[in-house]
Amino acid sequence: MTFHSRNKPVSLKHHWMPFTANRDFKASPRMISGASGLYYRTSDGDQILDMTAGLWCSSLGHGRPEIAAAVAEQFNEFDFAPSFNFGHTISFELADRLQTITPEGIDRFLFTGSGSESVDTALKIAYAYHHARGQSGRKRLIGRMRAYHGMGFGGLSVSGLTPNRTAFGSWLPSDHLRDTHDLSRNAFTRGLPAHGAEMADELEMLLKFHDPSTVAAVIVEPIAGAGGVLLPPKGYLKRLREICDAYGILLIFDEVITGFGRTGSAFAAQEFAVTPDIMTMAKGITAATVPMGAVGCTKAIYDTVVDASAGGIELFHGYTYSAHPLGCAAALACLDIYEAEGLYTRAGGPIGKALEDALHSMADLPGVIDVRNYGLVGAIEFKPRDKPGALGTALMKQCWAEGLMVRQIVDAIAVSPPLVVEDKHIAEFQDKFRRAAETALG
Repeated sequence: MTFHSRNKPVSLKHHWMPFTANRDFKASPRMISGASGLYYRTSDGDQILDMTAGLWCSSLGHGRPEIAAAVAEQFNEFDFAPSFNFGHTISFELADRLQTITPEGIDRFLFTGSGSESVDTALKIAYAYHHARGQSGRKRLIGRMRAYHGMGFGGLSVSGLTPNRTAFGSWLPSDHLRDTHDLSRNAFTRGLPAHGAEMADELEMLLKFHDPSTVAAVIVEPIAGAGGVLLPPKGYLKRLREICDAYGILLIFDEVITGFGRTGSAFAAQEFAVTPDIMTMAKGITAATVPMGAVGCTKAIYDTVVDASAGGIELFHGYTYSAHPLGCAAALACLDIYEAEGLYTRAGGPIGKALEDALHSMADLPGVIDVRNYGLVGAIEFKPRDKPGALGTALMKQCWAEGLMVRQIVDAIAVSPPLVVEDKHIAEFQDKFRRAAETALG
């Protein structure tokens, strides 16, 4: 099997692919050669409906000319400028724009190159804040089981996906709350589960076990994405906020997946009416057109760190690509589109209900043990067969054969379509997924 790139033959053996079963993939590649709107095009010329927004990230679909034009214009002005001790106005413009859509009080921003960088930055900001307050003993972090917070060593320490951690260990002092997935009480729930807010009380027990004066921050995804689309029970996030406040601990929301309209509000913090102290962002900030991320925090955190400095650099942290001019241009173009097309709230309207109905219509398939959804994200979970993940892998491959891209998470199939998805795309998803499932399930 021969593939070409820019009319040149290429080998598959030299690229070590991330989060991929390399031997399996290279024996039967799923290769993409183009994209437009909600569809990828394969190297064979087949159309693939993108029901994952790439990787939870292509929120505006593919090939938006407005973004391409904005990036090209910026490239022609200047392609790169360092952000250490030098500045460019487009990054300040982006920060100004972000504070108009983030939860009230989140209005200071440090830019990164990815969600992983955003998480590690957020953890460092939490450490720096407590250090500036004279509480340097606060070094422990509390994450959650089945959480994903990127692949930096800080993010790995607070993440709760065992395969991601096994070979690398946990490098920061951390502990983990249990996840909120409770099939015994909440299976086949539409929207937020009714049961389980009391799980948040485990945080108080952990704090007392470790001594709350040693804990810097609690970090959670409002909706756990890569862990399987795990939803917070009603009242759960509010209770976490109350406990953190009681013990002087920072609450970090990882909104890399839920930010920029995925839930029906600009951010899940607004959707669920719980404001964190620090927020991570990436993916939707540029709709994945240029790698970029950001961390937002309160003025109080920023002022505490800056004012504690005797002069010079206040936070010894940053990245070469922080506030990259092309990323800033892409982000500003995306914000224009989100606002002009009403996409921050679209997931909370009829199109979100259409996806919900489509997902729950699959409940009759053999082996389905749960269907769950919120806004424009959802999952269909199957009872494992043979070894965990075997059925999910077979389903993902069969979906591709039917012309459908979905996200396999062990034996759950997750979907997170671009925010511009239409009813016709959801109907196509229903048809193709059912055919794929019937074939894969035998």
